[in-house]
Amino acid sequence: MLVAAALVPDTVLLVPGASGRTDAAGALRAAAVEAVASAVRAADRVVVVAPDDGAAGSTTDDVVALAGPVSASLAPVGVPDHLLADAVGGDPIAVSSVRTQERRVAPPGASLALHLLAAAGWSGPPGCLVVARTPRAGAAGALRTAGRAAVGEGRTALVVVGSASGRHGPDGPLADDPAAPAYDARLIADLAAADPDALDRLAGLDAGEAAALAVTGWGPWQVLLGALDGARVVADVRGVLLLGAQHVVGTWVAA
Repeated sequence: MLVAAALVPDTVLLVPGASGRTDAAGALRAAAVEAVASAVRAADRVVVVAPDDGAAGSTTDDVVALAGPVSASLAPVGVPDHLLADAVGGDPIAVSSVRTQERRVAPPGASLALHLLAAAGWSGPPGCLVVARTPRAGAAGALRTAGRAAVGEGRTALVVVGSASGRHGPDGPLADDPAAPAYDARLIADLAAADPDALDRLAGLDAGEAAALAVTGWGPWQVLLGALDGARVVADVRGVLLLGAQHVVGTWVAA
């Protein structure tokens, strides 16, 4: 059963030194590590849920379980491995509806979660679910089914990697979209409320609109909704606008 989830941003700036001499995300990093530490405190097992381009190379799967052990590396996005905490995943995930893929190195989103887990003091090997960064139409049902199956019987915590829009003004990593501020305000309000109405709105978010606004958390959050399986949520979530991208950090506790 799900006991808690940490919601952490999809940005390599959470790794110390990734932004060079100027630490652009020190406060956000501290909040993310604390969220992960809080979520895993009462858990027997941990599952990482993270976005990646094409679900780790697949063009036909909405979510892929990585068979371990897998090590963390952010070299594909230009962050040297020596900056990462010693982080290894690979706890088996028995999700019959999800393809399992052998990998030696986790993709960047999952690697970031492994790094945060190590920084938070989690020493066990977490399982890893990788979700397509740009999901296919109609993927929500499969993602929520994977979330329900992934938590299993033990006391499970999720580390859910994903951010809101990267299209906030001229400093954003992608072109500005005037729809981004209002979209993200509603999104963060629902993630922070996590009451039944808010959960219904999150479940109903359009995948195409999320992709157009460069929202990387849509798929991982659908997995999280499935993992809840009707449980009531106590949420402590906030949004942080950093360098033109809207990030989300905090915890959901299943009550």
